[in-house]
Amino acid sequence: MKCPYCGFIEDKVIDSRPTDEGSSIRRRRECLNCMKRFTTYEKVESLPLMVIKKDKSRQPFNREKLLNGLLRACEKRPVSIDDLEKLVEEIESHIYNSLQREVTSNVIGELVMAKLKNLDEVAYVRFASVYRQFKDINTFMDELHKLLKEK
Repeated sequence: MKCPYCGFIEDKVIDSRPTDEGSSIRRRRECLNCMKRFTTYEKVESLPLMVIKKDKSRQPFNREKLLNGLLRACEKRPVSIDDLEKLVEEIESHIYNSLQREVTSNVIGELVMAKLKNLDEVAYVRFASVYRQFKDINTFMDELHKLLKEK
């Protein structure tokens, strides 16, 4: 495994534990060069899940892309990376458990928003503003009013 910090290719596994009801393994590793620690996940390779985009194009599901979108929405918010990784894992499990080989980006976006709403409301509004492509302040305010009504 290549170190994400220095690029060295040798490391040692410090801790391994099953996650997601045993369908994957989380490993804590330490680089033998720079001594920094990082986490990797191993899971059984399966058939690719395809995402149908708004323009009807298809691309393989990419959990890193999902995590990066969540990181942007949660920037400068009190949300841990572990919480975000757990959220991505829950969404990914939900999608794979549906046994569908193709899923629309809308389904993924709605799942993300439902999970984010419970995790951090500011991150939820940030994500919604990009996902729903808010055109003006009124659209933004409508979403805030909906959020307040649900409370």
